[in-house]
Amino acid sequence: MRRFVGLVFVAVAGCTNVIVGAPTSSTVPLRFSGSPPQATVLIDDQRAGSLDVVAARGVRVLPGKHRVTIEAVGYLPFDTEIDAQGPLLKIDARLTPIPD
Repeated sequence: MRRFVGLVFVAVAGCTNVIVGAPTSSTVPLRFSGSPPQATVLIDDQRAGSLDVVAARGVRVLPGKHRVTIEAVGYLPFDTEIDAQGPLLKIDARLTPIPD
């Protein structure tokens, strides 16, 4: 499914939408913080961007359950399921380096 919101066009497989950019009343904002900044943020197996970019811009999702994964080479992944309801969800993901 493809959806145009603001100036960003995001293609997402299936029925789940990840929206970067202009807010809409039918979406829930996600705010990210954590490290390392180059980690990749995936929402419902779709790349949303690097952690530092997503933290700076924010992401909006449709209400409902979503899988959030944050991963980086040399670190254990952060993986959680969220239920996007309410005005705002905050996710703090500080990845743990893989032990030698």
